[in-house]
Amino acid sequence: MTTNTPANGVQGHLIYTAAGTYMFRVYDEQGGFQDFNIMHCDLTVTINDPDAVFYTDSMSLDHNPETLGH
Repeated sequence: MTTNTPANGVQGHLIYTAAGTYMFRVYDEQGGFQDFNIMHCDLTVTINDPDAVFYTDSMSLDHNPETLGH
């Protein structure tokens, strides 16, 4: 039986896996988590991470230069 729960407003982490794919990880209050495959073709995302920086020379999103040692 398939169950579904609305995802609107859920906070989680976009993770890059060792398999070279992205997943959406949602943590619970006890520190456990569930990883979800991303099948949505045009999901709206808001970045809420002070360590996130856009690098326009490489058109990439990564950690802050200080975090990366640059």
